[in-house]
Amino acid sequence: MSEPRLDVITIGRSSVDLYGVQVGGRLEDMATFSKAVGGCPTNIAIGTARLGLKSGLITRVGDEHMGRFIREQCAREGVDVVGIRTDPERLTSLVLLGIRDEKTFPLIFYRDNCADGALDEGDIDPAYVESAKAVLVSGTHFARAHNAAAQLKAMRIACGAGRKVVFDIDFRPNLWGLAGHGAGEERYIKSVDVSRSLRAILPQCDLIVGTEEEIMTAGGADDALGALKAVRAVSSATIVLKRGPMGCVVFPGPIPATLDEGVRGPGFPVEVYNVLGAGDAFLSGFLRGWLRDEPLETCCAYANANGAFAVSRLLCSAEYPTWTELSGFLKHGSPHRALRHDANLNHIHWATTRRPAPDTIMAFAIDHRAQLEKIADDAGSPREKISAFKLLAVEAAEKVAAGRKGFGMLLDGKYGREALFRAVDHFWIGRPVEEPGSRPLDFEFGGSLAAKLEEWPLAHTVKCLCFYHPDDSPEMKTRQERELLRLHDAARTLGRELLIEIIASRNGPVHDDTTARVIERLYALNIKPDWWKLEGQPSPKAWEEIARVVQTGDPLCRGIVLLGLEAPEEDLAQAFAIARHCDLVKGFAVGRTIFAEPATDWFAGRISDGEAVERMAASFGRLCALWTEAAHGGA
Repeated sequence: MSEPRLDVITIGRSSVDLYGVQVGGRLEDMATFSKAVGGCPTNIAIGTARLGLKSGLITRVGDEHMGRFIREQCAREGVDVVGIRTDPERLTSLVLLGIRDEKTFPLIFYRDNCADGALDEGDIDPAYVESAKAVLVSGTHFARAHNAAAQLKAMRIACGAGRKVVFDIDFRPNLWGLAGHGAGEERYIKSVDVSRSLRAILPQCDLIVGTEEEIMTAGGADDALGALKAVRAVSSATIVLKRGPMGCVVFPGPIPATLDEGVRGPGFPVEVYNVLGAGDAFLSGFLRGWLRDEPLETCCAYANANGAFAVSRLLCSAEYPTWTELSGFLKHGSPHRALRHDANLNHIHWATTRRPAPDTIMAFAIDHRAQLEKIADDAGSPREKISAFKLLAVEAAEKVAAGRKGFGMLLDGKYGREALFRAVDHFWIGRPVEEPGSRPLDFEFGGSLAAKLEEWPLAHTVKCLCFYHPDDSPEMKTRQERELLRLHDAARTLGRELLIEIIASRNGPVHDDTTARVIERLYALNIKPDWWKLEGQPSPKAWEEIARVVQTGDPLCRGIVLLGLEAPEEDLAQAFAIARHCDLVKGFAVGRTIFAEPATDWFAGRISDGEAVERMAASFGRLCALWTEAAHGGA
């Protein structure tokens, strides 16, 4: 039999979790919700993938938007989605959750005739099960006969192929029919029938994981130690007992006289913010070590630390740590008991979990508002036509991109709303937030910045132009930095990528270190945008300085795109050639060089829509060719 290509396949529940954002109130009073992938096996599939394991998932989702969300998010996380079946008849399950206080976490399962609840033996492909080192089954999916049959089939196949079986007891009393819909947070109700059902599973397992209450349920005893002995009587599996704030204890062999005599790892005392999903994070960490044959003490350290992250944050899988984040925490720790307040960890988390981006961005920038207003006014044309012109720009960009990746557009919401609708499925999108031409920096539309950004699609990168020179007055710097800090906080809190555009040349001389000094100052304030948009630099040395500052200040930065400032194409060709010496420069975002002349003629009625599209496409295409030539070392 060939070597397995996956480390683990998890089987069972998949849902969309809707977390109430307001903390400290009743679920009845929640007004807004954050969406994340949930369900114990799905959480573990994502959690292990984030820690570097190759994971797969067997489940069902509905043939609708929430089902597609689960499938797409799993794929983005690196989870193998071959085993995710789309159910044509049933809806994806939902869970509503809230935080009332540190001990009360109300939740409601919407699982009536749901897609994952219909999982049956037909969903278990023997070849797929055999492709993993281990399969993970969960207690909840033994509550219904057809679900149990599916998991038992997977266990038989795994055992027959010499694979490992992991059993997450995952006891939810109301999903076994022991409590009503309103008792979703209930963790323990004694049931002889449930204990009998789970006890039959134990002999086939290599690893059994549960809380004290879950072990008591599986063992059919009224105390944890007695339950462990009952489990050991029928199973030789390694048993992991989760003990909440006290970490965990592992029993690879005979059960000792006291719980404290088992194998233990270091604990990580943190503030408890939300316990929901912490067990799935814990098991993800344990499997990272166990499936790589690391010492049990190390497995416990991974598990306890991963669980600590989970209880300190709001969401489940979306906020589990990545391996970069977890290993950094294990090495350096954190000065914060509430890990969600650790800016360094939060940045690593953000930068290692954000959505993939193209390696190169060649962007047509037509987010201009004031410039197009002037062109329309000078031509005596109504400003309402600006929206139509921006749609023509999208058409031009589509002609050049021809469905290929690596192309983008900068578009605004003031005149580019319809253009944004058309472009978002085809291009990387940057969307401006600044008041055009403002210095000191101010934001467009007024009111609450975060409230405006919350309305934007996640695919829109927030773009902010700041006219900032390192020799500005202290008063000017303070005002602009305050606004940039506010923007950075809003973008991170709402999960939007941020591009900061710096133009220094309008307000002072530019030397080889000018732009680098601006970036260094912003990094010192802990402002770490995903992208920088910078003007062409006077020399390769200037780019070397910028690269040094970026790599020091944020080695996880996505990169830099060049801006155009209405430069002629020959000047841009030279700027491209100089910039190619810097690996951090990933492309360009140029506007007026492309659209200024066609716009002037179009608003004046001298050319048709088609001619405007052709001229903009020709200009954009030439710039793309110049960039490609420069990027490949051309003159």
